[in-house]
Amino acid sequence: MKEVTIYTDGACSGNPGPGGWGAILMYGEHQKELSGAEKHTTNNRMEIRAVVEALSRLKEPCRVKVYSDSAYVVNCFQQKWHVNWEKRGWKNSKNQPVENQDLWKALLEAMKPHQVEYIKVKGHSDNPWNNRCDELAVRAYKQLAHS
Repeated sequence: MKEVTIYTDGACSGNPGPGGWGAILMYGEHQKELSGAEKHTTNNRMEIRAVVEALSRLKEPCRVKVYSDSAYVVNCFQQKWHVNWEKRGWKNSKNQPVENQDLWKALLEAMKPHQVEYIKVKGHSDNPWNNRCDELAVRAYKQLAHS
């Protein structure tokens, strides 16, 4: 099974506001940069969207390490929030509908063929891959704003 490393980040100008996502997929010596934007979104939605988009580009089942500076994304899987959300019919611990459940469901679907591990990285720090994903995300929503 191929081993793939993915770095992701989301960014938003205003929250909600225009936002973008960036991802870098790495396999062996190969790298692929991805990005996209939405006119009206939130930072959390862009963080999730980045992982969905990256995983959806994989053409076969892989072992994947996803590096993200989003505690929201990483904690969902490290602390298994999604398991309880699904058991409760997509309600959170306060019995409210889970926010962004459309994207969470898309992410769970995108993960199915893969073995995915989530790793938290410090944002806006010394990690060049995370910093590059931030640049991709910011550039994407700025380009959208000027289009």
